[in-house]
This record gives sequence, structure tokens and C-alpha cells, in this order.
Amino acid sequence: MNKLAENLKLVSERQHLVDVLMDKNRYAQKVLTNGQVVNVISGEIYKADVAIEGKYILMVGDCSGLIGDKTEVYDMTGKYIMPGFIDCHMHFESAMLTVTEFSRLSIPTGTTCLISDPHEIGNVLGPVGIKAMAEEAALMPQHVFCRVPALTPDSPGLETAGYDVTSRDVPEMLDYPSVSGVGETQGVSAIRFVYEHNYPVIRDTIVSSVYARASGKEVDGNAPELFGNELAAHIICGGTDVSCHETTTKDEAVEKLRYGVYMLMREGSTQRNMPECIRAITEEGLDSRRAILATDDMLAGDIAEKGHMNDIIRRTIKEGADPIQAIQMATINPATWLGLSELGVLAPGKLADIAVVEGKLEDMNVSDVFLGGELAAQDRKLLLDLPEYQYPDTVKHSVKRSHITPEDLELKTDKEKVKANCIGLILDQNLTDAFTEELKSENGIVQPDIDRDILPIANVGRHGQSDIGSGFVKGFGMKHGAFAESVAHDTHNIIVVGTNYNDMAEAVNHVIDMQGGLALVKDGQVIGDLPLRIGGLMTDEMSAGELTKRMDELTGLAGSELGCKAHAPFMHLAFLSLTTSPKWKMTDKGLVDANNYCVIPVIEG
Repeated sequence: MNKLAENLKLVSERQHLVDVLMDKNRYAQKVLTNGQVVNVISGEIYKADVAIEGKYILMVGDCSGLIGDKTEVYDMTGKYIMPGFIDCHMHFESAMLTVTEFSRLSIPTGTTCLISDPHEIGNVLGPVGIKAMAEEAALMPQHVFCRVPALTPDSPGLETAGYDVTSRDVPEMLDYPSVSGVGETQGVSAIRFVYEHNYPVIRDTIVSSVYARASGKEVDGNAPELFGNELAAHIICGGTDVSCHETTTKDEAVEKLRYGVYMLMREGSTQRNMPECIRAITEEGLDSRRAILATDDMLAGDIAEKGHMNDIIRRTIKEGADPIQAIQMATINPATWLGLSELGVLAPGKLADIAVVEGKLEDMNVSDVFLGGELAAQDRKLLLDLPEYQYPDTVKHSVKRSHITPEDLELKTDKEKVKANCIGLILDQNLTDAFTEELKSENGIVQPDIDRDILPIANVGRHGQSDIGSGFVKGFGMKHGAFAESVAHDTHNIIVVGTNYNDMAEAVNHVIDMQGGLALVKDGQVIGDLPLRIGGLMTDEMSAGELTKRMDELTGLAGSELGCKAHAPFMHLAFLSLTTSPKWKMTDKGLVDANNYCVIPVIEG
């Protein structure tokens, strides 16, 4: 539809809404009565009706005069009526689900808008993968918008992606359907060291952000542990109204809010930063208008069991936030930042995207969801038929390497004992610790120390390169076997952890054979797997429910058969290659010191 046709359609729609309101012989199609309206504009809760005509809200207040014989009346006695929720930064790839299957889980929880950053599939396949995801997103009844990467890989020289995205690719990608801007600018996260060691990334990021802004689209930031001039420089790279979803301390939150950064308080499955960030508001009394809730990375099972944004709001209230403020952080605040003028509030002429909560407000139990004026879900059951999208074969053959051997993973030495630099897993964070531990060797091979929880970890290139990075990690608590996956942020080579090199190699080879996915191995035998053939990241071979069941089974096996102590072990492992987050990470190039933007030796001396 061209712009003139769109404008004429809008004129007709608005004229019709006025006619219904002003003509005494016309009535609303639907009216929600007797509910408690959560007004995120004024910060009030009061009894009111909500009248709906087509996909729009007619009015909020006393709507008794708009109820006719054919009006559908929904009695909301004892319930709270509020805008549908917005998750303003998330990745479908982390849930391992297609857009369609994620929506199937998300809509019944009251989430009516998603802002997806497909840089995961972008790192693997470049524009080809991003376009496929953007096309699927455009079909959804949920409002789904995509952000395209300004750069892949995020740390050139420290890791290998399947496709190198630069500012040259941005104009094409911004024209894909459903694309609303540039995603997290991770290439300038460690801006001091990028400036000193890889300056072209600075200019290329600025070129992408200036082009996006000039095109009327937004740019996301990514500024972990940045303060002062480094934070200021990062903001300038992305332009005004930049965001950050990597804030982990109250001090960071305070400074970013003072700088005008939209602070996306992340609360996902394994990255839980909101309790610390919210202290800038609950303890320091800062204005909450630029504080926004986001998930970043959510497992399908967590959404199915606990909910989506409604659960994040629930957690935020428990941390001391005022309930209305917490709801604003997932409605009007993100809508204002994103320029989504028709979303995020209940007001005349806005889209009738509505979440209804029953029981106590702080429990956020969503009972009814309206999407574009239609009852989309009730009692956590989806009532809509979702469209089908067929991913092309071009995105299903992304693993480009042959099998490996155990010897390919081993670290060699001519000493009986060595000092080894080890990654320290931190639960529920993207950040890691850094340790130096003494390890023994046998037959010239550095050995793990299972009793001290020091295990081998490796990152195996799968994009046509032969590179393999090997080292050690503490924190999984495994006693047997190994598990590997092709989900390894952000370049998504194959990452593996285990108690011995034989099982690690077997797990990697099984992932290769599946063309991506997860594999668990014990005593040389595959005891569980999950094929993820869309870019090695997602599946279209099972429903959200089936995937949730399979992931529960694999997580159970990791605990019962391998002895893994870390919850959500696959997601925790996937972030141990994320070079834009401190301190040490493992890529196909080796052990990366993210703070100093360099590869460091695993064995000292």
C-alpha cells in the first residue's frame, strides 16, 4: 500500500471512530466494563470502562452510552485493565524458537509487542538470515519489529563470524519488512580498547547510526561497565536517545539515567540485572521515565512456566518498585522511546492492545489479552490462528566444517605442572570472573581437575575456518561427560564443555552432523540432543510446547547424568564466548581478555 492509500485509509478509520462516538444511534463493537483501569499516562488506578471499535480504543471512562444490542460486553469486575506489554529488546534465537512459535507462548502472557535483535542469525548468515526472520516477523498479529546489526563480528580479530556485516550492508537491511532500526552496537562496547586497537570500527558504527537516524530509525547501545568519557563516547557513536541493556550495578544505572540513556533493565533467564538497576529509582529517587524492562534472552520453558513481561513486572514490584511504575516500564516508557505512538497506553484512537490482570495487581496474573481489538488469548490459551512461514533451505546449512578429534581440543605442555588462566562462570550474568589455577599434565597434555571444578572448554569454528580455541572454566560442577552447542554468542561457533576430551569431541561432532543444535555425551555415547537447523540457532521442526519439553529433558540429563550444578546450563555456556562482556571469554581464536581487547595465553610462562 502506498503512502497516499495509507493516509486515505487512516482518514476513513478516524472519521468512523468520530461517527460512532458522536452519533447517538451508533454503538461500540466491544466494551470492557467494571474493571480497574491502570492509567500509565497519569499514574492512576480507577474504575472505568474501555470501549473498542475495530482495532482501536474509542474511549476510556463511562462507556454505558456506547453499549448497544450488538455490543460484545466483557465484565471485568475484580480485574485490572492495562496496555499490552512491550519487550523492547529480545532475541528469538535465545529461545531457539521461530518468531511464530515464540509468539504462541508470548501473546497469552499479555505481551503484544516485541523488538527483536536478530544479530545472532546475522552473525551466522548475514543479510540472508536477517531477511528471513524479518519476513516472518512481518506476518505476526503481535507487533514485531527487528533491529539489524551494524557490525558482525562484534570484535573483529578476536572471533570469526559466518558473515562480516559492515555499514555497507545497513541500508539494504533497514529496508527489510518490520525493521525499525539498528540493534545493539556491541562493536563499541569496550570503546577505549576499540579506539586504541581497531579504530575503523568506531567510524563504521557512526556511519551506520547516522544513516539509520537520518532514515527516521533508532539505534540501540551496549555499554557494560562504561562511565565518564567512555560512556559519553559510546553514546555519541549511537546518537541521541541511545539505550543500554547491559547495566549491572546501581552506580552504572544512576550515571546512565543522568546521561539520558534509556536504561533497559534486563531480567532474562540467566541475566538478571533488574534488582540492581532498579535501586537507582527505589533508593536514589531518580525519575523512572527512561527506565525500561527487557528480557534480552529468555528460555521457552521459563515463558511457558512463569510468563513473559508480566513475570518481569512481577519481579520488579517485588524489588520495591511502585506497581504503576513497574507497568509503565513495560508499556508507555518503551513506547515513548521507540516512537510507537499507537501503543503503550489506553487512550482514544490508540490500538486496542490490552492486557487484563485478575487477582492481586502485584501478582500480574494475565487472564485476557486483546490484540488489535480482538480477544487473542484467555486463561493462558491462544485463541488466534498464527500464520505459517517456511524458512528457506539457504538458512539450514550453516555448519561448514568436518569432524574433529580429541587431540584437536587438547592443550599441550612439556611441564608436569602449569599455571592456567581459567574463565570463572558467574551465574545469572553475562560477566565472568578470571582465575589463574595450577594444573597437572599427563603425557604432555594439560589435565582438568574435576574435584576442583576446573573443566576443559573449547570453541570450535564452524563457518569454514579451522580455528579452535581451548582453555578451562570453573563453575559448572560437572562430574561426567560433555555437552556442546552451536548457540555461542555472538558469532555462534560450536562451544563445548566437559570432563574429558573424548566426550567433548563426540559432542561437537554430533552437533556438526545435525547441522547445528545441542548434544550431550557420556562415556562416548550421545544421551540427548536437539537439532537446531535454522542457522544452527532455531528449530521449525517442533512446536513451542515440544521444544520446551525437550529442553527440560536435556537440562535434566545435564544434571542427573553429567552432574552439572549450573541451572540453565546451555544458556550459561552460550554466553562464555561473548567478547563484548567482561572479563574473559573463549572464542575460536582462543582465550579473550574482553577488557583489554586481546587474546591471551591459557598457559602462563
